[in-house]
Amino acid sequence: MDIRRLDLNLLLLLDELNREQNLSAAARRLGMSQPMASASLRRLRDYFEDPLFQSTGRGMRPTPFALSIASAVSGVLQSIKTDILSKPIFKPTDSDRLFTISTSDIGALIFVPPILRRLGEDAPHTDLRCVSLPHQQLESALEQGSVDLAIGYFPDLSGSAVITQDLFDHSFTCIVRSDHPTIKDSLSLEQFLGADHLVVNQEGRSQEIFEYHLRELKLHRRIHLEVPHFMSVPQLIASTDMIATVPLSLGIWFASNQIRLLPPPVEVPKFELKLHWHKRMEDEPSVSWLRQVVREELKNLDPSLAMSPTYAERKKSN
Repeated sequence: MDIRRLDLNLLLLLDELNREQNLSAAARRLGMSQPMASASLRRLRDYFEDPLFQSTGRGMRPTPFALSIASAVSGVLQSIKTDILSKPIFKPTDSDRLFTISTSDIGALIFVPPILRRLGEDAPHTDLRCVSLPHQQLESALEQGSVDLAIGYFPDLSGSAVITQDLFDHSFTCIVRSDHPTIKDSLSLEQFLGADHLVVNQEGRSQEIFEYHLRELKLHRRIHLEVPHFMSVPQLIASTDMIATVPLSLGIWFASNQIRLLPPPVEVPKFELKLHWHKRMEDEPSVSWLRQVVREELKNLDPSLAMSPTYAERKKSN
């Protein structure tokens, strides 16, 4: 028998007839007319070359062949319903899934704690892995599913297959040591340009926005030290007279009795932090759930709300 000649919808009638042993009752359950059910039964008989069901005083009884395939037909239909037609359901409380997000080291410091707290509350058996990939590799990783979400500032992640959602706008702050010998409660442009600067050299990241803006304004300052990551910044600033300009949320995280935050002496464009995922994962239940968690935890994470009134007053005065 050639399966290509078999309309699989006919198996529904075969399955119902095995249960009901009455053509009219089977037709009603399937929403078919009596003539359509009779025509479908004829097609089944022709295909299997067997009567399948024979009329008796007690209804339509299955032939030995029909009985021999009844269990397999029922199993195939059930498998189609449960394994093919039913979308998988993600239950956070039962899942032991490993989620992978791509973010910067700033993201690991600022974004991950609230996400991790939420996973602990709602999906306690899940785990989280953070990776940092070059932009040219990230879209491929999202497509392949090795990365579920990208969170942060990824200006080059703009392929047509990548879906993007805004989280919040971000800005910059300058940080100096609290007992800086010349910089106190405000930072003038003259002080800024005359100081030694620490710069985090992360190509293609948010830090480039500030550096590019200074070049546009034709402002030059001495870069005394370049480092590849932000983790060493607070210790270096606290122990020297250098200035560093960092994303505001990171400055808030760095703030201590050793480090003071000051608004930059020039207006700096804000940048948008975004959530990215691949369109093929748009309806994947676990990734959809994680996106919702990220949106809820980070959408209103406005760093300026955490600033003291003093900082806001300093910013207005610049």
